[in-house]
Amino acid sequence: MSFAPTRPVPAGRSRLTAAAVTVVLATAVLPAVPAAADDDDLAQLHARLETPAYFDDKAGGKANADDPAIWNHPSDHRGDLVVGTLKQGGLAVYDAAGHEIQHLAAPAPPRPGDEPGRFNNVDLVYGFRLGGRKVDLAVVSDRGRDIVRTYAIDPGGALRHQAPLTDVTDAAAPTVFAASPDEVNDQKTSYGLASWTGEDGAAYAAVSRRHTTRVGVVRLEATTAGKITYRRVRDVDLPASFPLPGGKTWSPCEDPGRGPQVEGMVADQEHGVLYAAQEDVGIWRIPLKGGAPRLVDRVKDYGVPAAYNPETDRCEVTGPDPGYGGRHLTADAEGLTIYHKDDGEGYLLASSQGDNTFVAYDREDSNDYLGRFRVAPGGTVDGSEECDGAMVTSARVGDFRDGLLVVQDGYNAPDSVDENGEVRTNTNFKFVDWKLVAEPLDLDVTPGGWDPRDD
Repeated sequence: MSFAPTRPVPAGRSRLTAAAVTVVLATAVLPAVPAAADDDDLAQLHARLETPAYFDDKAGGKANADDPAIWNHPSDHRGDLVVGTLKQGGLAVYDAAGHEIQHLAAPAPPRPGDEPGRFNNVDLVYGFRLGGRKVDLAVVSDRGRDIVRTYAIDPGGALRHQAPLTDVTDAAAPTVFAASPDEVNDQKTSYGLASWTGEDGAAYAAVSRRHTTRVGVVRLEATTAGKITYRRVRDVDLPASFPLPGGKTWSPCEDPGRGPQVEGMVADQEHGVLYAAQEDVGIWRIPLKGGAPRLVDRVKDYGVPAAYNPETDRCEVTGPDPGYGGRHLTADAEGLTIYHKDDGEGYLLASSQGDNTFVAYDREDSNDYLGRFRVAPGGTVDGSEECDGAMVTSARVGDFRDGLLVVQDGYNAPDSVDENGEVRTNTNFKFVDWKLVAEPLDLDVTPGGWDPRDD
């Protein structure tokens, strides 16, 4: 299978061709950067195993793998889990060998004509106090219904591989953004998600709004009935346009009525920042306590003039590249994840979706570039293409003693065709030994040096 997809770009994705306290920010004029990096520093590595394939059609239950989260059992690595969103297909739970051990359906439409549940991103909260006990949670953005859903994780069920997740979402939980059922059905809803525990001991989630630049922060709260709801406490509005030298401004080209949205996010609670990937712009570093976000890397097309062509339904370049883009990220900038070391050091990884690569940065304030790699096709497991979501951990996971990277594959192989001979949308998750990432990029391997329950 080739590294670059040969199938059409999925519908709804344009590509360039030839309540709350609101924080609004501006960006400084950015200098030109050197020419784009070539492939000389691109490490090629292979996944050890993968999950079952999922198909985004009626026969496949409209399941489309999107975003993973890795959960560590408190006492026995045989109970370690990976949780993955399947969009309209709901939520899947895997053991550390990639076997699906539980499936939770997305909610059905509440009324005829309404949108069904559609699970987009998932993250974890450890030690949430619920009903007089502490539980670990899988926290999910339901893009279809604009709800943050929460699932309690049972360590005993995880060890037995028997239904470890239980839905504990309050039935009365409010929509995150939508002000009416019409806005829900128009999918003006929650999209990306990242969760963390604050210095006050409360659990929070950052939730982006689809087709906008807004990121809302919600605080998770237990109810007296033993369920979990939330309230929105803050919004951050990232820019939709950017100043360039010479007094010009640039806005990334989008389909009509859409703004440069955020999906991939990860919270670094030790350093008090949230990283957010604005897909057509780059990666932002946002202080969790408030303050001005900072753009730490830009996509290569940053500043390139382009306009939407209704005849071709695509964004088309209208002028020369002025040279203000970054060197490492090819839009879309997508999944973000952090490799933790025990001293607050470590690495930020980003999915460079447009060229099927991943970029590694220093976790500390400078966020220096450290290298790139591709999860390429191997002897028994194919590679990762158009990766949406990813998660890495330095902790041992099952037999992955040196840590684990899980990545979504947007073009899983081999192809499967439907009854009409059309290629089906085929996705899944790949499991990559962290040591295979670390060695060619000269990164550290620190198994056992970090415990997510101590973070």
